[in-house]
Amino acid sequence: MGRLVHFEIHVDDMERAMKFYGEVFGWSFQDWSEYAGLPYYGAVTGDESTPGINGALMKRQSAPPEPNQAINGFTCTMGVENYDQTEAKILEHGGKVAMPKYALPGMAWQGYYIDTEGNIFGIHQPDENAK
Repeated sequence: MGRLVHFEIHVDDMERAMKFYGEVFGWSFQDWSEYAGLPYYGAVTGDESTPGINGALMKRQSAPPEPNQAINGFTCTMGVENYDQTEAKILEHGGKVAMPKYALPGMAWQGYYIDTEGNIFGIHQPDENAK
């Protein structure tokens, strides 16, 4: 079975991206550039005792995504405890709304955002009362 074990977010400005993901989601970073041969920072996304995976921020090797183009790859979605507070942090730290908050009835709140590097990501707050 091919279980997802790592992700990479391609970025133009490593410091700006680390600040965004660190401030919004509380991620910490480790410099793995020596191993990768380019600017590459491992991202610790949470406590090992909770579900989820770690990944990395990687220096973008080509042009960034064009606004309003279809997603050509994977979209990462982060689980959050409080959707509205997380959205406020995203916007405060330079993110933008790509698709506003909507209900997955009886399951959760979901929405999509654009990070400081032009990448789309989602946030997801479980809530049985969502409708």
